[in-house]
Amino acid sequence: AGIFYIILFAALIQSVAFSQSLRSLVNDGVEKYNEKKFTDSEISFRKGAEKDPNSFDAVFNLGDSYFKQEKYDDAIKYYQQALSKTQDKELKAETHYNIGNALLKSRKLKESIESYKNSLKLNPNDRDAKYNLSYALKLLQNEQNQNQNKDKNQDKNQDKNKDQNKDDQNKQENKDKQNKEQQQQPPPKMSKEEAQKLLDALREDEQEKQKKLMQLRARGKKLEKDW
Repeated sequence: AGIFYIILFAALIQSVAFSQSLRSLVNDGVEKYNEKKFTDSEISFRKGAEKDPNSFDAVFNLGDSYFKQEKYDDAIKYYQQALSKTQDKELKAETHYNIGNALLKSRKLKESIESYKNSLKLNPNDRDAKYNLSYALKLLQNEQNQNQNKDKNQDKNQDKNKDQNKDDQNKQENKDKQNKEQQQQPPPKMSKEEAQKLLDALREDEQEKQKKLMQLRARGKKLEKDW
């Protein structure tokens, strides 16, 4: 009986020490969090979560530390884990609310809207959740309107380009038609005086070419050795 009592007493001491260690880690994390030392608080909360994976406080607060560091994917991961660590409706509602905030920061609007709705199902009187839900819905509506306007502008530009291509094609066809008509037209008639001037100019040009050709031949003449 004495041995059994000692074992129980030792187990009780270990349990108390374990609880105090977890509480100490969580409290230390909270202090650092309040001092805005979010990286340090993350370390304390992670140690607490490793010591007791079922601790809602350690896991939830670890998500908060990641959120403050703008590591939203990590924050969502631990918030979701925290949901399974409690059956308290208010704590679950708060967790869904924080998930919504992290999703909103990540511009995942549809997902954030669902999280805020889940929060309000558990706590319909949460004014912050109502406001953030309304804000997320407004952002989503604006985004959808912008996408619709963008699609309309793209369609207009495509129609404009089609019209422009059609105009260019018509212009080219008209130009080709004009060139063809000009080619088919007979050359303008020339007076005798104009014809004689043209002949004289061609004769002078031919004589000048012959003169230059003779000069070229003279320069290119092969020189013989004088023995």
